[in-house]
Amino acid sequence: MSKGRMFYGIFIPILILGVGLVVGFGSYIYISTIDSVVGRFSSSKQSYIEQIKNNLEHKIQTIEYAFNTYSTTSSFQEVVTHPITEQDFIAYRNVNSQLNYIASMAAEGTEYSLISLVQNWQILNEKLSNLSSEEVRQLREQYIENQEQSLFWMKTDKGIRFVNTLPVFSTKKQAIALSDISLHTLNATISSGEDAAVYILNKHGELMYESDPGNVLLAPEQFGQLAGTINSMEDKGAVQQEMSGRDSVKLIYAKSSYNNWIYLTVLDQAEITRSLEMTKFGISAMGLLLILLIWVVAYMISQYFTKPIEQLKRSLPVIPQVNSRNELEYIRHSIDTIISEKASLESLIESEMPRLETQLILNLFRSRVSAEELEQSLLRFGYNLSEKHRYAAMLIQLDSLGGREASDKDVLLLAVNKMVEELIPAQQRLQPIILNDDTQATILTFAGTSDAGMNKEVTDYAAALLKAVRDYLKVSISIGISNFYSNLLESKEAGEMSKQALHQRLNLGKESIIFYEDISMVVSGPVSLHYPAELETQLFNAIRLGDKEQVTAALYPFLAELMGKNKSTLKFEVMLVRLVNNLIQLEQHLGVSVLLTQDNNKLYHRLLDIRNPEEMERMLVQEVIYPMMYSMKDKTSQQFRCLSDKITDIVHAEYDRELTLEGIGERLHYNPNYLSSIFKKEYGTAFSEYLMNYRLEMAKRWLTETDMTIREIAERLQYHNPQNFIRSFRKKEQVTPGAYRKLKQGEQQIF
Repeated sequence: MSKGRMFYGIFIPILILGVGLVVGFGSYIYISTIDSVVGRFSSSKQSYIEQIKNNLEHKIQTIEYAFNTYSTTSSFQEVVTHPITEQDFIAYRNVNSQLNYIASMAAEGTEYSLISLVQNWQILNEKLSNLSSEEVRQLREQYIENQEQSLFWMKTDKGIRFVNTLPVFSTKKQAIALSDISLHTLNATISSGEDAAVYILNKHGELMYESDPGNVLLAPEQFGQLAGTINSMEDKGAVQQEMSGRDSVKLIYAKSSYNNWIYLTVLDQAEITRSLEMTKFGISAMGLLLILLIWVVAYMISQYFTKPIEQLKRSLPVIPQVNSRNELEYIRHSIDTIISEKASLESLIESEMPRLETQLILNLFRSRVSAEELEQSLLRFGYNLSEKHRYAAMLIQLDSLGGREASDKDVLLLAVNKMVEELIPAQQRLQPIILNDDTQATILTFAGTSDAGMNKEVTDYAAALLKAVRDYLKVSISIGISNFYSNLLESKEAGEMSKQALHQRLNLGKESIIFYEDISMVVSGPVSLHYPAELETQLFNAIRLGDKEQVTAALYPFLAELMGKNKSTLKFEVMLVRLVNNLIQLEQHLGVSVLLTQDNNKLYHRLLDIRNPEEMERMLVQEVIYPMMYSMKDKTSQQFRCLSDKITDIVHAEYDRELTLEGIGERLHYNPNYLSSIFKKEYGTAFSEYLMNYRLEMAKRWLTETDMTIREIAERLQYHNPQNFIRSFRKKEQVTPGAYRKLKQGEQQIF
């Protein structure tokens, strides 16, 4: 079901707001998580690089301290100033022992050597060798003359080398101590199980060590710039560095306060990304779940708030020219239309008010209005009547036309009616009306007046009317006046009294004012005949419906009122004859014949002879009403059977054509829904199912008796797709058409 604009006007903002909050909250959590993870990784890397710095620095300090201490001893002065040959085993052993001692204190896998610049000898890896003057000169140029410091480290192809020119605090250098730390030793010292590149720079920015030589992080000049930047910063921290041809990287560093070396490691973004994968998945899943929940909540809220509007909209009339998706605009137009129609209806009612009022008075004289309807109608027409009011029916008939044509009679009655309106005050009467072709009628009203006073007022009004009609219309009239009564529902009886009074003008002459009270002693017998027409209508409706219970329930009140209101035998017999005549008319309308048969030719006499109410009710029910209902039912069933047989005949004759109930309805001149109901009632199955079953029976015959292909059979039976025919056949016979043909052929071969 499509939703209106108001629904989406509530749903979409709530959904957008909710999604925005979820996205914002999720982004905040993700960013916070990134910061936390980056901080954790940075802290871990910082600890890692600090640990490397401390380990390596400890070994470097040990080496430097050992050689510095050794250079201050007397044995050192004695050794470096004396030559050592193969025969000087004791001197060689002392030097070699001292080097082994230093090796035991420092890093393993480090090569230590001592070179005497005075005596031109060198001890390296426990081997004594003599140096030429040229080699000594080169050593002086490399390690003493071109260096600013007597103690320094330098990078070699195999690792890093510690150079200490001895004595340390003397400008006259006598020896050189070398300590070569191999890459293997450095890697073993620096490696801690973390897969992270480590770089060591000296204070000048020269690369002393890199754990992954194949991965070039920065160019040499960039390392120099980086060292300058870090030297101006704190002893440890992080720095963002642009890489050549690549994105920038974040480096974690630690500066050595001992030798101003800079230890670097890379904060691996890929590792951080891997750590955040589960976080991203969790936040995304949570976000999608929350968005789905918000969608459901937004839908329910929108449905809740727009449901009354939708209900109001459905209760309003359809306006084709207004967009129904905009509920408020639609409701506004509908209300405007209702208000406009209400105004038009009120205007119409206002214009029809005199006619409706006239109809009310007619219904009073015909006893066709109930007490509730009368009370509402009197208030609607502005009559303020109470229980103290009394009434009288005044009927006027023309004695002569004053020489006019008979066609002018209606005009004269209208003129008399208008004079009644003008001469009798509105508060003393109801609306004057033309009762029939001969009579004008008025119901007079009185409040708090005695009978004598009411008689005088009526006489004065009647006399004034006689004079006005005679003077202006040049015709004569007679006026009949009923007895006074206190219930307007008795107006019909009062009208009969007035008519009876007018009948006496043959004896009294023209322009007579006749009170029924004056002639009631002259009239013999009852005044009027009462026939309960409304109860008769209920009874006849029950007969038409064929409802026995409703017939029994309606007949008893009808007979009770007929007997109660017509106590005279003659009156009751006349009303009973009227009932029988009306029953005869009813059966003629229904197309049945019960009362006019030879068996019921004495029905009138039999009914009139019965004096027992129960016997009369039984006779009417069992011998008149029920036979009528049975005959009507048989006729209907016969009609249904005839129509159903016509439909089956069409199916049997035209099963291989396009058949629809609509087409059959057009041919038989009946509504398709009506034919469908009749067919299903008679055959217990729907038309479409009957047609399909008959076609399948024909298909079975053709499969057995002919060589027609399944496609040919399907096309002839109006199946546009052979697969539909196969499915229908298998559903009914539990086998496919091909299998059915083989089965039947096999049976024929056996027999």
